[in-house]
Amino acid sequence: MHEAIAKADTLIEAMGWIRQFRDKVTVIKLGGSFMDDEDALRHVLIDIVFMETVGMRPVVVHGGGPAINRAMQAAGIEARFVQGRRYTDARSLEIVERVLATETNESLAANIEASGGRAMNLNFRTSNVLFGERLQLADQDGKPIDLGSVGTVTRVDRATIENLSYAGQVPVIPSMCLDDDGNKLNVNADTAATAVAQALGAEKLVFVSDVNGVRRDKNDPDSLIHSLTADEARALIASGAVDAGMIPKVEACLETLDRGVRKIHIIDGHLRHSLLLEIYTTTGVGTQILQETAS
Repeated sequence: MHEAIAKADTLIEAMGWIRQFRDKVTVIKLGGSFMDDEDALRHVLIDIVFMETVGMRPVVVHGGGPAINRAMQAAGIEARFVQGRRYTDARSLEIVERVLATETNESLAANIEASGGRAMNLNFRTSNVLFGERLQLADQDGKPIDLGSVGTVTRVDRATIENLSYAGQVPVIPSMCLDDDGNKLNVNADTAATAVAQALGAEKLVFVSDVNGVRRDKNDPDSLIHSLTADEARALIASGAVDAGMIPKVEACLETLDRGVRKIHIIDGHLRHSLLLEIYTTTGVGTQILQETAS
């Protein structure tokens, strides 16, 4: 009986959040090594089905780095990264499209449906929704850097995504885009997710990966910061508490807040039901970043 009452209390706690986020768009970015953990990925997808079932409108944007690395290794191609972006030549682009935009994309949609939801994979074989241009970066001397077929998103087909959401389907979007000439470009998954969140005016953007959030001490998981304002996040970057690979993720969060998305969350996909715990409980399990302190 005590266990049953505890479960009921959990549902009551969740009810307020469910009412608050009903009909609101949440963009969920999937990436990192947790995607290789079948059990962890399955529970995240179940969480997404739950979100749609109770009236939220989840939109999935995903990467596929570990699977791409394995496929490139099998093909005898050495992965090379420039300023955090995967250098993408013609052979690499073929692998990225096959592994990311086809195999991973279609598998995610199929697994959402296997978990009781409805999903639509939006790739080059169905309906592409991301459009962009080649990414232009410069080195320390200001000279352009050759990244190959690497792009940045400049336009999102909002209507197609929203029509699927309104129809009760979960759009599943790979981090690739087409340029004006129809060329396929590889896009950093974090930046693709931020572009989608901004275009949709999302209530939330959730990064689900293999880190549990922003920490005061990067080597101490127990130093997790559950809530940060934008100014506090900038101060942590300046102090060095946030460094290396977490810097571009936090900077992407700040840019997205500046463009109207209300809250950004960073959570660990290895933690069972971390998505539900972050959204539907008062404390959460990761880090939320918001523009100003909630009143």
